[in-house]
Amino acid sequence: MAGPRVVIIGAGVVGAALADELSSRGWTEVTVVDQGPLPVTGGSSSHAPGLVFQTNPSKTMTELARYTVEKLSSLSVDGEPCFLQVGGLEVATTPERLAELHRRHGWVTAWGIEARLLGPDACVELHPLLDRRRVLGGLLIPTDGLAKAVLAVDAQLRAASGRGVRCLARHEVLDIRTETDEDGTDRVRAVVTDHGEIPADTVVCCAGIWGPKVARMAGMELPLTPLAHQLAWTGPVPVLAGQKQEAVRPILRHQDADLYYRDRHDRLGIGYYGHRPMPVSPDDIAPVDAAERMPSVLRFTEDDFADAWTETQALLPATREAKIEEGINGLFSFTTDGMPLLGESPDVKGFWVAEAVWVTHSAGVGRAMAEWLVDGHCSSFDLHECDVNRFEAHQLAPDYVLARGCRNFEEVYDIIHPLQPPGDLRPLRTSPFHARQRELNAYFLEASGWERPQWYSANEPLLARWDVPAPGDWAARMWSPVVGAEALATRESVAMYDMTALKRLEVTGRGAASFLQSMTTADVAKSVGSVTYSLMLDQDGGIRSDITVARLGRDRFQIGANGPLDLDWLTRHLPRDGSVSVRDITSGTCCIGLWGPKAREVLQPLADSDFSNRGLRYFRAKRAHIGSVPVTAMRLSYVGELGWELYTDADMGLKLWDTLWEAMRPYDGIAAGRGAFNSLRLEKGYRAFGTDMTYEHDPYEAGLAFAVKLDQGDFIGRAALEERMTAVRRRLTCLTIDDPRGVVMGKEPVYDGAACVGYVTSAAYGYTIGKGIAYAWLPIGAAAPGRTLQIGYFERRVPAVVSEEPLFDPSMSRLRG
Repeated sequence: MAGPRVVIIGAGVVGAALADELSSRGWTEVTVVDQGPLPVTGGSSSHAPGLVFQTNPSKTMTELARYTVEKLSSLSVDGEPCFLQVGGLEVATTPERLAELHRRHGWVTAWGIEARLLGPDACVELHPLLDRRRVLGGLLIPTDGLAKAVLAVDAQLRAASGRGVRCLARHEVLDIRTETDEDGTDRVRAVVTDHGEIPADTVVCCAGIWGPKVARMAGMELPLTPLAHQLAWTGPVPVLAGQKQEAVRPILRHQDADLYYRDRHDRLGIGYYGHRPMPVSPDDIAPVDAAERMPSVLRFTEDDFADAWTETQALLPATREAKIEEGINGLFSFTTDGMPLLGESPDVKGFWVAEAVWVTHSAGVGRAMAEWLVDGHCSSFDLHECDVNRFEAHQLAPDYVLARGCRNFEEVYDIIHPLQPPGDLRPLRTSPFHARQRELNAYFLEASGWERPQWYSANEPLLARWDVPAPGDWAARMWSPVVGAEALATRESVAMYDMTALKRLEVTGRGAASFLQSMTTADVAKSVGSVTYSLMLDQDGGIRSDITVARLGRDRFQIGANGPLDLDWLTRHLPRDGSVSVRDITSGTCCIGLWGPKAREVLQPLADSDFSNRGLRYFRAKRAHIGSVPVTAMRLSYVGELGWELYTDADMGLKLWDTLWEAMRPYDGIAAGRGAFNSLRLEKGYRAFGTDMTYEHDPYEAGLAFAVKLDQGDFIGRAALEERMTAVRRRLTCLTIDDPRGVVMGKEPVYDGAACVGYVTSAAYGYTIGKGIAYAWLPIGAAAPGRTLQIGYFERRVPAVVSEEPLFDPSMSRLRG
């Protein structure tokens, strides 16, 4: 098949990779356009230093990089290789960085890439220019190396051209022409260039630093900021005289000083992230023919590089005999969260983006996008962290995009704690309870822009009642023993939790019930008042989200969702006849979770209806008044205790808080934070989408088979799921840890003897059960209850035992009481 007419805008490493991957899958009606000459187009690919370090806290990003390494290693142009696999070495010059290298070793091992921790002598043996006195240790990835970006572009465009792909140089894109179908859908029809129109059924924007400018032509705002990054080259370094090969030493990162290094014969390239952020508007980038060297290259600002050169001479003493001969301030793309922007516009069908992708991940993204376009989904990579539709509205504001892009530039090489919130633009979103939470001295972290209490210092007196064990240093950051006291107080009496940050969607219309039946794995078309835990799946049976669906009226449902991607997924599948509407009601509403064995004693005297076990059963909902506050009460609990999620309009939220707070006082009730919530939910074995399971996992592997009702009719992913249900080879498994100081944080490798067999997803200390808890993906053979494994935690191996779940209240008597 020739496939639909596709126009790829941008012939850098991403556009070239996509053209190659699409054409290899049979789509050959493809045209690649670029405003510059080929293969040196003038974008970021044309000046990229080419260092490919695969290690990343994101499993997806590591896998995209691994595929890039594998593919580029197989490519050459006229006998010249596109990848020099010299290895990658990260060195530590401080104890904090040495500990971080152990953590990074855990990530890359968990993601299945060979890695070795080295002592100082071994580091110097690999890279003799290092000053042995400065180096405390290192991390070596033997398969890392140098990508020859321009050669990679050339090789992949040649391969694509050989299959019939057209490659058009010096074609500036002026507009994206769209039309509106009879059903009101806007679709791309053509790309308008300075050489005329190119008809298109699909347009993919791979324009890099020009991405926001091109996307605006299709009415789409991209949260992308081009920033200048300094790259300098030394003159000849005397000790390297006579080096014939371009690179013989590993690429080197000195992250303590925001520096990296690479060979170029007898010279060194030096990259620097420690200078001030230098953002550039895409609209201000020079045209191809007006730029001094190329549009993505700005003049080198020597003063900004002074500290980098001083530190380089200290780390690599041989450079003291050399000078900086040339340098550039090269433009690269940065996003608000440091991840790529992949996917289709929510408003214009057929307009896709593959943006904010560096050389490191380029071929992987090319493959991912080709699968997505040809098959309707990506089977090789979990792309939920990269989906361009993942952002809340405030995250697209120009001030936000600029500030967070600059912040991510500054933090490229920083040691980031998993709980560390952004340091600027706060607060952005506050629940109606925020004033009361501040009065209780809440310690706030951020969730989707919301200020969310992690614990309340006002609860410190509870510590006189319980001896809360302290975790190790890393887990003790952004932690307080109050977390444990709040968890235990919830189990003993009653607590209220701010659940406002939970995404809430309203689905209405005459076709709402049948629509949701087709989108979810459970039977949600039950009686009014029913609440159903269900999953949404992709076409291949992978989990796209777990949601709760409450039927609040014959044609009205409320969904407890995981974020903007759920709204996007549902919206894309709406029937075109207008029989169903979906809207986000999060900002206009709020929610308190009231949970604990005394919850009914607190709530019933306030209510105008029956909240007994008979009056409102488990997983049922109803409308009521709590004092003078109208609420929608749903009897469900993610902490494993009796209680309700109480929803009301935002303007009534503060009144609801005050009403419950006063009623809790005789029962020593408290407000509790997210730290306690996470501990309690893991004691019950409740999963969190995006952490415990993602697109790459199916319900049977994730322990969620109970949420699949194959007798409820057809739904997206059902056919694939029926094939997967008999082929389970791994499971999300509960592990317990006896040593409180061995509590881990997530993404650590799990070992069975010397072999890494899996990785941790969620972890916390279980204060009720008196053990650490870690959920991990393990092969079936390693997931037998009672088996002892080890979790790699920094330099330690922490013993952990496979345990039956749930760890708390397996009879569900507390929830159903």
